[in-house]
Amino acid sequence: MDNTVTWFEVATDDPEGAQTFYGGLFGWTFAGGEGPIDYRMIGYPGGEQPAGGLYNTKGEFPNHAIFHVQVADVEESCAKSEALGGKVLTKVIDDGAGTDFAYLRDTSGSVFGIFHRR
Repeated sequence: MDNTVTWFEVATDDPEGAQTFYGGLFGWTFAGGEGPIDYRMIGYPGGEQPAGGLYNTKGEFPNHAIFHVQVADVEESCAKSEALGGKVLTKVIDDGAGTDFAYLRDTSGSVFGIFHRR
């Protein structure tokens, strides 16, 4: 599954409002949010497992909705992105549950995420 879009994320400083909006609009359900990172798994009608997450930014990052690409090595992909003219917006972040991730900006200014599950 490496180099494939396998996850999406909605990041907001108002997770309850986002749950109400996306839940009402698409019928999405939300679970989790406990722990050091307030990250809630998003399920959707007909989906057998979560395919996205709702991240509480607590105002520390801009609100956004983006896709994430699963990669073999986050640090290597960050370096390759920079070599191709992209920008690494965050250093590699360990979520404490076995996933490393980072946010990048492509050459046209669009933000996306990459991740690797250990």
